Amino acid sequence: MKYAKHDAKAYARENMRGIWAAALNPFDDNLALDEAGLRKNIRHWIDDLKIQGLFIAGKQGEFWSMSLEERKRNMTIAVEECGDKAGTIMSISDQNVDTVLDLGRHAQDCGADYVVVHAPMLSFCSDRDEVLYNYYKYLCDRLDIGIAMWSHPDSGYLMEPETCARIAELPNIMAIKYSVPREMYARLTKMVGDKILVSTSAEAEWLDNIEELGWQLYLCSSPPYQLQTANDLRMHEYTELAFAGKFDEARRVRDSLDPVRRAIHDTKPGGKPTAHGKYWQELLGQVGGRVRHPMLELTEAEKAATRTAFEGCGLKL
Repeated sequence: MKYAKHDAKAYARENMRGIWAAALNPFDDNLALDEAGLRKNIRHWIDDLKIQGLFIAGKQGEFWSMSLEERKRNMTIAVEECGDKAGTIMSISDQNVDTVLDLGRHAQDCGADYVVVHAPMLSFCSDRDEVLYNYYKYLCDRLDIGIAMWSHPDSGYLMEPETCARIAELPNIMAIKYSVPREMYARLTKMVGDKILVSTSAEAEWLDNIEELGWQLYLCSSPPYQLQTANDLRMHEYTELAFAGKFDEARRVRDSLDPVRRAIHDTKPGGKPTAHGKYWQELLGQVGGRVRHPMLELTEAEKAATRTAFEGCGLKL
């Protein structure tokens, strides 16, 4: 590892900056992990799109459809391809805590920078503060790598800012991906912004969060490689303008992407977000591939509608 356990917060503050994207995993026609395709995508994302870090083996990557060995292989490939050009944060989320620890130890051993752990589903539990604190403490006590919290409605609840602030005191908790209403993550930022990095996956809110909340990290979803091409780096451009304090100019660049955002939003079937994202990647020249069960593939009509919207959205290929 590149830092000692008790230096995780400071190391992340110094090195975890800019745009980090959540990787979709390409599966081939036989539903095997397309390793060559994944490597090609990663090189494009960091070399051409200037993405500064990758979130690997998360929900975008369909981790719940993958075997333990596939998830480990996914991590190893990402570390190999990112090298010293981009950071890595590995999702080790699972309901089984032994699986979480096994994946966490692999992340440490293969050279990952950080790991992220989704808040677990908690059945028949209404008073969650002590349960969640002890869950993350159990992991922190057994892993040396920096750990990011992850709260999303998929758990069946949202972690309260006060709970997150308590967990943030643990030595190697260094960030949170906080997929909650803005009022909640703004409140948490004011509570712990000097201790851990707070971020959310809403790209439309990224610029405002730099300006109003002093954020340095976009963590993370698929827009960084769906809104951009090697010849059209507007998300990277507006981010750098915002970091330089040029907010009016940054806002103009950000708003110019609205036709692309609408094209994605208006053609994405509610039950097929992953398949739609992969097809959009293919239209961009990236490797998309198939989705695994229980996710559904796009119909030919849905592909045609997406293709038409893509062709008219204004992205420069």
